[in-house]
Amino acid sequence: MRRVIRESELSGTANSVIRLTRWKEYVPFVIPLTIFGALLTQRPLDLRIIAVTLANILAVAYAFMINDIEDAPDDSLDPARAARNPIAMDELSPRLGWISSGVVALASLLLYAVGGWWVLGIGGLTLLLSHFYSWKPVRLKAWPIADVTSHSLMLSGLLFLAGYFAYDVSPGWVWLVALAATLLSIYGQLYNQVRDYEMDKAAGLHNTAIIVGERITRLLMHLCVILAGFFFLAAFALGVLPIWLPFVGTAIFALVTLIYRPRKDMRGSEALDKTSSVQIQFLITANATVGMWLLVSVLF
Repeated sequence: MRRVIRESELSGTANSVIRLTRWKEYVPFVIPLTIFGALLTQRPLDLRIIAVTLANILAVAYAFMINDIEDAPDDSLDPARAARNPIAMDELSPRLGWISSGVVALASLLLYAVGGWWVLGIGGLTLLLSHFYSWKPVRLKAWPIADVTSHSLMLSGLLFLAGYFAYDVSPGWVWLVALAATLLSIYGQLYNQVRDYEMDKAAGLHNTAIIVGERITRLLMHLCVILAGFFFLAAFALGVLPIWLPFVGTAIFALVTLIYRPRKDMRGSEALDKTSSVQIQFLITANATVGMWLLVSVLF
């Protein structure tokens, strides 16, 4: 009987640790972003891409784990936020949360090392930003400008570069694509801040959206999308992207929008504006397009 109870407790703890990673919120964009970076090198891919992709997933998991550990006291005051945070729900102790996150960070570093010194350095920077973004003695997410830049780098730009630098250390015009990916991540962070504007304001936060105001934040959101599109077009014109890729991506996006029209954004919240209604469609398109490119590169 004791053994059965012990196994049940271990199973419950393991499930709580997995929930703490909130993996469903980022795996769908970390995988294509990493592979996209590697494919842009136009080099044959090997097992390093698996190691670097897993490293990126674990690095982002670390960011989410630290965030929920540090935010647990505040999340416990809000039923919706508490429900997704196992520490706020007392399902997992903060101490065990820190131990688990440390193991995840170490595993991420070991996998980054497989990609070489450049990738290890990029991965180390990603983990540092992931830590300081939510860690209360620093808490980058509470500082205007720093909140947006650190968030976009650790959840987009650096993930992309880790995939690229695993196979090439001379990006050249590929920096345009890295910048475009980072701008799309900035859009996502500003979108989240607008969505949580009233709640964050009531909590006394001083993030970018609260400092510049909701109206200007919305303008910055759309500007980021426009600039990202411009940089992608520039990269296409300069031959960084395969000539067929934009046409295939456009065709897939048209098909996806025809079949699937979600009424919520990527986090399951009600759509904030017209851009939010295409977030999931864009993500599906990105996965399908990168998957097709990967298939072509492997077969031909």
